[in-house]
Amino acid sequence: MTTALNLQPVDWLNLFLYYLSISLLAVGGAIATAPDMHRFLVERQGWLTDVQFNTSIVIAQSAPGPNVLFIALLGWNVGLNTGDGTHMAWAAGALGVAVCMVGIMLPSSLLTWAATRWAHRNRERRSVRAFKQGMAPLVIGLILATAWVLGSAHGDPARDWPLWLLSAATTLLVWRTRIHLLWLLGAGALLGALGWV
Repeated sequence: MTTALNLQPVDWLNLFLYYLSISLLAVGGAIATAPDMHRFLVERQGWLTDVQFNTSIVIAQSAPGPNVLFIALLGWNVGLNTGDGTHMAWAAGALGVAVCMVGIMLPSSLLTWAATRWAHRNRERRSVRAFKQGMAPLVIGLILATAWVLGSAHGDPARDWPLWLLSAATTLLVWRTRIHLLWLLGAGALLGALGWV
């Protein structure tokens, strides 16, 4: 855990404004923006450690519900890091959840609502169809960048070749077969528990 942070109101505002701005980049889901969140929260601000960042993602992704839950956990951990172990840490954690979740959800929700209504009315236009097809490579690239950040946290990518091989095989199986994703997640968890990846 990091040492207790002393976040001022302007820091909370900057956290809120950061999530407002990144909200509009989350075209592949919030997880696609994880590399930039890591840059901001861990590398630039030092509000979270690598372990806290990765753990927040893993816990949220393994829990049922939307994948945006990891942002709530990131905010929770930032808030807890500002506390001194008292009940104020819990209040700061709740503030972190609220700041991050409202920041990430508000702009994208409003834009999605407006854009969906417009796109539905104009779904036969060539420009609307081209936009949808053009966004696919961008989303794939952002998700691959997230995989790189999460996989690189283990250490040397050359030493972790089994992890990368498993990731590539899983990607290929998801793309080319109809195997349910939960079976693949279970297989990955079993291989991890056995220490093979």
